[in-house]
Amino acid sequence: MESLVETIVKALVDHPEDVRIEKEETNSLEIYKLHVHSNDTGKVIGKQGKVARSIRTVMNAAAVQSNKRVQLEIL
Repeated sequence: MESLVETIVKALVDHPEDVRIEKEETNSLEIYKLHVHSNDTGKVIGKQGKVARSIRTVMNAAAVQSNKRVQLEIL
């Protein structure tokens, strides 16, 4: 899942070397904390959050196979 998010986000940003993902896991929830360069935050979120919503949709579709819930936080 981390590589999926990383691949998507690196294609969107101007500073792909600053993309970093941290993973926190509980029983049924995986939380991915996405760190990007401060200038790239708007590109990852998108207008009215549409890009972030799309990334979360892809993550949820991929998580169905593992029966886990996933959450993405953009920091």
